[in-house]
Amino acid sequence: MKQELYLIKDMEKPDKLELADIFRHIDDGFRCQTAGKSLAGKKIGVLSGSRGICNIKEIVKHVVCLLQAAGAEVVVLPAMGSHGGATAEGQKAVLADYGITEEYLGVPIVSGMKVEQVGNVNGHPVYVDKNAMTLDGVVPVNRVKAHTDFHGPHESGVVKMLTIGIGKRAQAEAVHRHGIRGLRELIPKVSAVVQKRIPLIAAVAIVENKFDETAIIEVLGADNIFAREQELLVLSKKLLPQIPFDNLDVLVVQEMGKNISGVGIDPNVTKRMRIEEVIDEPGGPKRIVALDLTKESGGNAVGLGIPDVITERLYNKVDFKKTYINTITSGFLERCFVPVKMPDDYQAVRVALKTCGRAVNWDSARIVFIKNTLSLSEMYISPALIKEIPTEYVVENTAVTEVFNSNGNLILSWAAAI
Repeated sequence: MKQELYLIKDMEKPDKLELADIFRHIDDGFRCQTAGKSLAGKKIGVLSGSRGICNIKEIVKHVVCLLQAAGAEVVVLPAMGSHGGATAEGQKAVLADYGITEEYLGVPIVSGMKVEQVGNVNGHPVYVDKNAMTLDGVVPVNRVKAHTDFHGPHESGVVKMLTIGIGKRAQAEAVHRHGIRGLRELIPKVSAVVQKRIPLIAAVAIVENKFDETAIIEVLGADNIFAREQELLVLSKKLLPQIPFDNLDVLVVQEMGKNISGVGIDPNVTKRMRIEEVIDEPGGPKRIVALDLTKESGGNAVGLGIPDVITERLYNKVDFKKTYINTITSGFLERCFVPVKMPDDYQAVRVALKTCGRAVNWDSARIVFIKNTLSLSEMYISPALIKEIPTEYVVENTAVTEVFNSNGNLILSWAAAI
């Protein structure tokens, strides 16, 4: 199979914040949200999650330092539902993968999976991490973005962190067992109950641009967390990275993983949810190939069922215990079904091309190769897509003709990727 690809690069320069500006916005926001309030002697927990967020360790440390300067006793709590294998050690290890350690922060990281029921919403239990119940207040730090399972007024963000994140596996299961409706309707209601039991000192909401850089950072308070997060969600969706081609025959994703998306491959990018009760957006790829699993995933391959074809290399990295815990908790079992498994990258792509529903060869097929669904500033495209390249992209004039090595492994390079 003759191979020829062209590298295209997104040259648009969206707004981004440098670290100095990020810290300034946090400082200004905390002054506003804590004006007239004394934090001296209070025990405050900073909540941190399981996503790969730009500048996250620096942001968390800055929040810790601000609280300490106000006289608070600070701890950091993992707030990530059932992630990290649903164990205290696993969740602490997830934070460590992002550089969020006790040594770096200078404060304890208190990780546990035990919860306490603090109320109910129309008969549905509301749970909170037992460690959080010893606190005088919390400060969640999270990115606001489109969720990988559902769409509604509150998706991924600080409101969800104050529901499923702080409620550990118990709350994740209690909400997810009601499917898409439960996620959409229960998250804000449960969060409101949690905030009454664990006072919200402030919340740091982050929005990233399409290059996975910090574009907006705001400090929210209890009086505006719900309304402002909805507005930030709308902004985040406008900044979401996208593949600029519809109706692909094959989309090749070099790596999937929990640090990239909650389900390894972001459905908001691929237009494929792989949830039985959800109809996929039109224009998505006919076949998706995933070649590898990121080290940061720690074997958690939730979303394994989204691609059609994977490699043996990826399969051999899957920790099915972790993956099953996360998948069963979500309730979407189809996202864990094992795809067709091939010995190497070349054969995986070849099978996808042969089964895409059209009689095509490499030159006539609509093929895109991406590093992952977070890194879309560069991608490789087949010759059939050359005439459809958007104006904000530039294309390398020289075609890449060496796509796979003699062992059948992909050898494309990525200059700008996570």
